[in-house]
Amino acid sequence: MTDTTAATGLTAQQWDDKFFVEYINQSVFKPYFGKDEQNMIQVKEDLTKKKGDTLHYALVNSLTGSATTGSSTLEGNEEDLTSRSFPLTVEQYRHAVRVPAFENQKSSIDLRNAARGQLMNWEQEFTRDKVITALGSINGVAYGTASEPQKDAWLVDNADRVLFGAAVSNNSANDHSASLANIDNTNDQLTASAISLMKRLAKTANPKIRPIKPRNINGMQSDYFILFAPSLLVRDLANSTAFQQANREARERGKGNPLFKGADYVYENILVVEVEDIDVISGVGAAGIDVAPCYLCGAQAIAMGWSKRPQTITEKFDYEDKEGVAIRQWMEIAKITFGSGAGDTDDLKDHGVLTGYFAAVADS
Repeated sequence: MTDTTAATGLTAQQWDDKFFVEYINQSVFKPYFGKDEQNMIQVKEDLTKKKGDTLHYALVNSLTGSATTGSSTLEGNEEDLTSRSFPLTVEQYRHAVRVPAFENQKSSIDLRNAARGQLMNWEQEFTRDKVITALGSINGVAYGTASEPQKDAWLVDNADRVLFGAAVSNNSANDHSASLANIDNTNDQLTASAISLMKRLAKTANPKIRPIKPRNINGMQSDYFILFAPSLLVRDLANSTAFQQANREARERGKGNPLFKGADYVYENILVVEVEDIDVISGVGAAGIDVAPCYLCGAQAIAMGWSKRPQTITEKFDYEDKEGVAIRQWMEIAKITFGSGAGDTDDLKDHGVLTGYFAAVADS
């Protein structure tokens, strides 16, 4: 009797599905993924089931009008339900590795396993770098390649959600480079009071940056923000006396609390996550000091859209003497922006991100 074996194509598909699940579960941003509007990284997979290359994220602004009282007429006094949209166009991303000659003796599925570690590391670093680039982007343009006029125009529209150092007054008439030049290494380090200010700005911005909700914090369901900061800024924050005391007490009350999973510190319901790959901006601060950005994130900060999940493909080269395995995916990651002007996408604002710039002087 002949045993039944799974078709090679089906086995490869099962491998890809398992790879995708493990890649998501091991991602540094995994705690913040989700499919609804309450998550920091809102994931959409609509295009995996239909054709197209653009996903749409919707914003419906909160109602702010007053109630009609008594026998006053309601008809004609309704409030306009303002809505905006953010389009995310997916792109194809590919990478490949070639496996040593000895691996050529194995089956195609074993070949995938042989390259598994390399592909997984690349996929995780790719996603991490895409998120970091998105957080710092200027209306869809990577910060490092954005022009000064683009940065100034972005600052005009986002002045209520950008902080230069420890004081709102460091913003010099929405001139981005001049505002960075006001940041010094004495008054403008990242401290406990600075992140408290960032939180207040997020809650008073127009529109407000919505916190993520809810999460169990010391036995209570609480809203929270996430602060992603580079190592030098986290160093200065950790040296802040007020921050040390508050964080020490929080950890003593609940070191095993799920609050701390994925976060290095916590302060005023802000999860502080150190991300060492956020780049320093060299020589732009007062007296030519280095400055670095950090990002206070609420709900719907980042869009992550899929049209095709990661798929592996094997191929032989050089008269079948060498074998390689490639990974491809149709996806995109971007910062969610919504228009604040007359048109749907006019005067774009970063919807779920408040950007802070602080002194980032290297260790001496």
